[in-house]
Amino acid sequence: MAALVGQRDTHLRTIEAAFPDARIVVRGNEIHLDGPQAAVAARLCEELVQLLQQGHHLDDATLRRSIDMVLADERPSRVLTDEILRGTKGRPVRPKTAGQKRYVDAMRANVITFGLGPAGTGKSWLAVAMAVQALQAKQVQRIILTRPAVEAGERLGFLPGDLMAKIDPYLRPLYDALYDMVEPDGAQKLLERQAVEVAPLAFMRGRTLNNSFIILDEAQNATPEQMKMFLTRIGFGSRVVVTGDTTQIDVPDGRSGLLGLERTLQGIDGLAFVHLGAGDVVRHKIVADIVAAYERAEPVAGRPKGRHG
Repeated sequence: MAALVGQRDTHLRTIEAAFPDARIVVRGNEIHLDGPQAAVAARLCEELVQLLQQGHHLDDATLRRSIDMVLADERPSRVLTDEILRGTKGRPVRPKTAGQKRYVDAMRANVITFGLGPAGTGKSWLAVAMAVQALQAKQVQRIILTRPAVEAGERLGFLPGDLMAKIDPYLRPLYDALYDMVEPDGAQKLLERQAVEVAPLAFMRGRTLNNSFIILDEAQNATPEQMKMFLTRIGFGSRVVVTGDTTQIDVPDGRSGLLGLERTLQGIDGLAFVHLGAGDVVRHKIVADIVAAYERAEPVAGRPKGRHG
């Protein structure tokens, strides 16, 4: 009960604010609810008790996400306890929103999954987690992480070093996600024995990728020709995740291979599109607020004209 109501009843105050039409009274180890929203508030409390019984830590962010899920008729106890793997220092990697849970389920069930949404929704992070889990379970023989190396205001030619040194900044976010899942020494060993390969999209041409978990990140910056080339590289025993955000297109003239692709590929078995939104942002709350502001300012049907931020 102490964990449920929070220190100095802070969690209880948050629940009361979320359900103003429910009267909540705590007496000892019992919670009494009445009012028009009592049933929904009771369902939230039952879900929170299940999370606590399963060893889940109930912090303010988890509580707010749980409230949003219950209001959307989702079950936090099912979403927040779906452990993909244990990351560095034994931390569990789990989806944190209902949208992320749909994304994880889609990656499990399909050959190709498109995860589309704004920054901070965990598209790349969860994809790398699923890839590492598949490698550890010997479902695939290697992981391939790739991104288009598109110049977003910077010129590659002015960067120091050879070609790989020049493109390394573009691939760095994928390395960071990998290090979140595997200790740095372990990640280095995987890279050295080529169980994990990180390369720009241009390096995929002419290859057939068998028994691999392949992630194409920042796919909004792939041209239609590059997207077709990539999707036709897929071999037997492979799984593919394509992530992107069509509001952040850097490719010249806005010729993104993601635009209109869902309409083109609809109806293909083993292929799924999952759309994440501001409610799935798991970074600082201000990031979710910024994403929501952009979503209000730009109609979804409108063609993106450039990069924001």
